[in-house]
Amino acid sequence: MTDRTAPIAAVVVGAGENCGGLGLVRSLGQAGVPVFVMDSDPYAPALYSRFARKFIASKLNGPSLVKDLLALRATLDHSPVLFLTSDDAVLTVSEHRDKLGEGFRFLLPSQACVTSLAQKVSFQQLAERHGFPVPRAVRIECVGDLGRLATLHFPCVIKPSVKTAEYLNGQFDPGYKVASIAQADAVCRRILPALPDVLVQEWIEGPDSEIYFCMVYRGASGTVSSFTGRKLSIWPPDIGTTASCTAAPRARAVLEPLTDAFFDAVSFVGMGSIEFKRDARSGEFLMIEPTIGRVDWQEEVATIHGANIPLAAYCYEIGRNVPIASELRPQVIWRDFGRHWKSSRHRAIQDEGAKADIYGAYWRRDDPLPALFYIRRALAKRLKLAMTRARRLSHL
Repeated sequence: MTDRTAPIAAVVVGAGENCGGLGLVRSLGQAGVPVFVMDSDPYAPALYSRFARKFIASKLNGPSLVKDLLALRATLDHSPVLFLTSDDAVLTVSEHRDKLGEGFRFLLPSQACVTSLAQKVSFQQLAERHGFPVPRAVRIECVGDLGRLATLHFPCVIKPSVKTAEYLNGQFDPGYKVASIAQADAVCRRILPALPDVLVQEWIEGPDSEIYFCMVYRGASGTVSSFTGRKLSIWPPDIGTTASCTAAPRARAVLEPLTDAFFDAVSFVGMGSIEFKRDARSGEFLMIEPTIGRVDWQEEVATIHGANIPLAAYCYEIGRNVPIASELRPQVIWRDFGRHWKSSRHRAIQDEGAKADIYGAYWRRDDPLPALFYIRRALAKRLKLAMTRARRLSHL
C-alpha cells in the first residue's frame, strides 16, 4: 500500500569518481531529503555517505540504467526527484524521457537541445550563431579537414566533441594542449579513428586560476538558483578537472547575466552550468563549455557558500517553496585534496587556504566513510597499475 505521508525521495545516479555525486548527496541529505544513490560499483565512495541509501545498478547508461531506475521506482511510495552526475546518464535519460517521466520528476530541455549542447562542436556553433564570446575554433571530422588547422593561432586545445566514458577508458585524455600545427595534426590523427569529430580551439591565455563557472538550476520561467565560482587549481594542469575552487562574487555581475542570456537563447531548463576563462590579454570572459542536465564536479562549493542548488531543484520539482540563498563570506574553499596536491607539485599555485575555511571533497568528520572508500579505490588503482607494469616487464 502506498504511504501518502512518506517524504518524497531523491535518486542520484552516479556515486563514484565524480565527487559531484557525493556533494549532491550531502547537499540533499543534510537538508533532510531521503536520498537513494545508484552505482554499478559497490565500492563507489558516495554509496557510503551516512545520507545515502544504496542501490547497486548493472550499468549507469543505456537500457540497463532505464530498467534499474524503473525497478527502484517500483519500491518507492512517490515519484522521486532524479539527479544525474554523468553525460552518459543524461543522454540516456533524455532519450527515454517519456518512459522515465511517468515515474520520476526531472527537468530537461528538448532532446535536440540536449544533443546540441552535449557536443562541443555544436555548442561552439550555437554560441557563434547567437553572438556569445567563445575562442575561435575549427571542426575536424577526418584527415582531409586537417588543413583547417592553418586558420588558427597556436597554442590550441583539442577536445572530443562528445566526452563519453568509452572515450576516456580508451586511454585518451579529456583534452590536449598543443603548441603547433604539427602537434595538433598528430593528436587529431590519433583520436579520429575513435571519434567522429574533434574541436580544435584557440588557447585562452591565463593561469588555471582564471577559470570561472556559473552553475544554475533553471525552471520554466528562468533561473531558480545560481552560483558563480572560480577555480584555484585543476588536475591535470591546463585541461583537467577542478581540484580546488571558491566563490567569485566580483565576477558574478558579469557571468550570471551572460549564462542566463545564453540559456535563454537556446531554451535551456534544468541543471547546468557554463565554464568561462578570462583572457589575460583582453580581460574578456570567454565561454569554454557547458554542463548539461547534471551536477558539476564541484557542485558542493555552492552549497557550502549558502546556495544549495540541488535543494532548490528538489523543492522546485515537488512544488515546495525554494529556499533563499544566503551566501557566506567568500573565503571558503572546496578542495579535492588528492588532485590539488598533484597540481601544486606540478605548478606553483598561490596558496589561498591560509585565510580560508577548507572543505574536503571527500573527507568530513561527520561523514567519514566516503573518504575511506575513495582511498581504497585509489590504492586499488595503483596496485592494478603496478601489476600491469610488472607483467609487461616480465615479458621483456
